[in-house]
Amino acid sequence: MARIGFIGLGNMGLPMAKNLLKAGHEVTGFDLSAAALEALQEAGGKAAEGARHAVIEAEAVVTALPAARHLKAVYLGGDGILAVAQPGTLFIDCSTVDVASARTVAMEAESRGQRFVDSPMSGGVGGATAGTLSFMVGGSEPAFEAARPILGAMGRNIFHAGAAGAGAAAKICNNLMLAIQMIAVAEGFNLAEKLGLEAQKLYDISSTATARCWSLNDYCPAPGPVPNAPSNRDYAPGFAAALMLKDLRIAMETAQAEGVSSPLGAQATQLYALMDLAGQGEKDFSGIIRLLRGEL
Repeated sequence: MARIGFIGLGNMGLPMAKNLLKAGHEVTGFDLSAAALEALQEAGGKAAEGARHAVIEAEAVVTALPAARHLKAVYLGGDGILAVAQPGTLFIDCSTVDVASARTVAMEAESRGQRFVDSPMSGGVGGATAGTLSFMVGGSEPAFEAARPILGAMGRNIFHAGAAGAGAAAKICNNLMLAIQMIAVAEGFNLAEKLGLEAQKLYDISSTATARCWSLNDYCPAPGPVPNAPSNRDYAPGFAAALMLKDLRIAMETAQAEGVSSPLGAQATQLYALMDLAGQGEKDFSGIIRLLRGEL
């Protein structure tokens, strides 16, 4: 079992750290939230005084941070964790950031004789809690193989997407498709309601027809058909709309830089921005159905 430092004990990070503890790893964590640190300790982990203290004696370090600016602030510079970690330390970053930022940190880690993989995840809070996340991993083959057993304690599906930055690329593309998909499903259920077609009937039909997809089958935005979906919990996340908006903005900036047309992605970004402006950014992203109904 490994000595693991864990930085970022938020809605996703804390249950991930708990699953590492359940797997028998020794986890020393850091977060700005005192409540999160207390929860980690109650689960059997150790609380560090700061990010640097969490990594000094670690064999591997997992980070789950909100955005690229946090990634760079935590990892880089004289006060960053790369500067105090031992050569050979394995860094597993599960944040969703742009490809360039992931590659920048990977190059700095490699220059210090350390290993780094960008390993963004999919599956939401439910997947983090159940240990069924999917990880999209970018990095060298040896680094990926070293990270696999640690990721395996937190997730079910672990994919090596390619070299450094490939994991970030896969996550950006995945969430771009997901956001568009969720809006399409929401529009379908809103139209069905106006036509007098019950949500359950539409679900029973479409979930086995050509419209079937994860946003419909497993995460239906209309209340009723999928009992465990956020739509049946007043859209408690799940995956917050504000985070989806962040990911969409990364996707749109990347698409523009690469000269890729994404008109539906641009429209989805605008809709989630409206949801956020309506004060619903902390609700689940499937709550976009209420914006489309004119309820927000």
